[in-house]
Amino acid sequence: MIYEHEINGVKLRTGDIICTHDGGEPILVGQFWRFVGNLVPGDVDHVAIYVGPGGRCVEAGVKGVIAYDVGCNTWDSVKLQDQRGPVADSFYGASFPVEGSGLPEGRKTAVRENVAAYCLAQLGKHYNLNFLNSKTEDSFYCSQLAYMAYLKNGIDLNTDLGVPHLPGSHSIIFPQELWSGSVNKRA
Repeated sequence: MIYEHEINGVKLRTGDIICTHDGGEPILVGQFWRFVGNLVPGDVDHVAIYVGPGGRCVEAGVKGVIAYDVGCNTWDSVKLQDQRGPVADSFYGASFPVEGSGLPEGRKTAVRENVAAYCLAQLGKHYNLNFLNSKTEDSFYCSQLAYMAYLKNGIDLNTDLGVPHLPGSHSIIFPQELWSGSVNKRA
């Protein structure tokens, strides 16, 4: 089933990727995440996958792979800390990988449903600290989870962004790639 929800004026459908920027709040935890975000190339530092119903999302973060409910139409990382852990980020926008894929509508629906099912099947797995191993399915980092969910459906979101002068970094799937490599909408 395909669900719809709106966050910060951006309409989401099952399988769409929520993109955030670290350091959303002027509190200590927000400052910490702003520092972490500065280490990640691009404006998008973290991603989650909208699965529905309501505001239900799946992400790989400090608590591993979890599901949580945004609960309203406004992103508020402070209110979500009970579900997500000590994360402070602000809503940047959403990425829509199936929209630019050229797939027929029926196939787009199947991909959206498959992406949601894949993400939900990963709940409880640990966070992947080995960013160079983006093909493992034993653990996940945020953008790797979305990458693998789409790759299983024939959509490769790796743009080979990499980090200049860091050998092997092209295998890292950065959150910015999921934004830049897809149709997107900024909040």
